[in-house]
Amino acid sequence: MDKNYIKQTSPVTIPTDDEKLIEEHFGNASTGEDAFSVAHMVAPPGWSEPPQEPEFNEITIMISGKKHVTIDGDEVELSAGESLLVRAGARVQYSNPFDEPAEYWSVCLPAFTPERVNRKQ
Repeated sequence: MDKNYIKQTSPVTIPTDDEKLIEEHFGNASTGEDAFSVAHMVAPPGWSEPPQEPEFNEITIMISGKKHVTIDGDEVELSAGESLLVRAGARVQYSNPFDEPAEYWSVCLPAFTPERVNRKQ
């Protein structure tokens, strides 16, 4: 590393099979950063993913639309301008059962990896 900063001009688009857009600006896939990851996401209407018990804290910052989150059995609805911290080890499931896309930023500490997410079936 030559400099004490990284200007991100080309975030990495993470391939998905569920039409969700994931653009990682900083993290394992984009910059090799393991301490944290930052990604811009857009979840299409009707999107959901399996429950998970991640080994990282995850902060969601909503930009537009709404997102539904189930955390250890509690139901939480996020709207534009709201944010949420889900602590590592919580059983969480994210979805967008609404009629419009949900746009948000996600920050994970430590960085997101497929091995740390611990998806359940």
